[in-house]
Amino acid sequence: MQAVLALEDGTLYYGEAFGGGGETWGEVVFNTGMTGYAEVLTDPSYCGQIVVMTYPLVGNYGINSGDFESKGSFVRGFVVREQCTQPSNWRASGTLAEFLASEGVIGLSGVDTRALTRRLRSKGTMRGVISTEHAEPEYLVERARSCPDFSAQDFVPEVSTREVLHYDGGGPLVALIDLGAKQNIVRCLQRRGCRVLAFPWDTAAADILSADPAAVMISNGPGNPVRVTATIETVRRLVGQKPLFGICLGHQVLALALGARTYKLKFGHRGANHPVKDLKRNKVFISAHNHGFAVDEASLAGTGLVITHRNLNDGTVEGIRHRELPIIGIQYHPEASPGPRDSEYLFDEFMELIRREGK
Repeated sequence: MQAVLALEDGTLYYGEAFGGGGETWGEVVFNTGMTGYAEVLTDPSYCGQIVVMTYPLVGNYGINSGDFESKGSFVRGFVVREQCTQPSNWRASGTLAEFLASEGVIGLSGVDTRALTRRLRSKGTMRGVISTEHAEPEYLVERARSCPDFSAQDFVPEVSTREVLHYDGGGPLVALIDLGAKQNIVRCLQRRGCRVLAFPWDTAAADILSADPAAVMISNGPGNPVRVTATIETVRRLVGQKPLFGICLGHQVLALALGARTYKLKFGHRGANHPVKDLKRNKVFISAHNHGFAVDEASLAGTGLVITHRNLNDGTVEGIRHRELPIIGIQYHPEASPGPRDSEYLFDEFMELIRREGK
């Protein structure tokens, strides 16, 4: 079945549809990972986006639910150069096309993803439409241009838990504010003995404190951080009450709660191969990323926050800590999935923070 991707700048990319059908729209972004497509598809941080994979062959090891980071897929569309229809892996329980069909996600193959990625890098992320129903260029481009602005939408309520969830463990209780949390965050905490209570994104600080957690973690999630005003206010009230650790969107929320600002990146950081320097250790780690916004370094003055990690591709802020309070934030994904697990040491630092504050 023929399909077409139309960008708001008027560019059209034709290919073959697989998985779901119909018409979909979203912010078109690219991911530079060579593997990990199952984790990408089930990462709630991609809610509202059409994801372009830069690696040319996708689906070659099939789909296995053990790789999922949530119960389903939140992406609006999935664009690849070539989809593998006959995966070869002993863990595979189905094909990429079968999974996308079950989730109602339109896949588009046969696209020159190198050219598409270069356009997104030069022009920046854009709104786009994938359609198997219409091929008229004028209609599709106008449809893309009329889509709501990504930065003005509220995606976190779509992906956050609607009820408090409990995850067993034998050690300290960590409250997780779920903005679209990947499951490996919970698993990383459990491997360190933590019990975890996952709260909805708009839970009040008093309700979190009533559970008497040893610390609070603010998770990753989709969209513009300034839109989650309820979470920002909650975190502002938690400052000085408990140790705080923010990951990705949670890192941005921490910064906003302490008076800093955020801004939208031109094309974002998405992939499993981004170099980040830990300034304290003077070491470089290859890390997993999925974010389109960043903390404004110039706005950190007067917040009590100092930079701990820096992106070596563009110099942006990748980590912060508070000079006096037990607060740390990491822009990238120390839990990986997909990507290298070298940065899991940050969970150990969080545990040390909990032990130190608990004395």
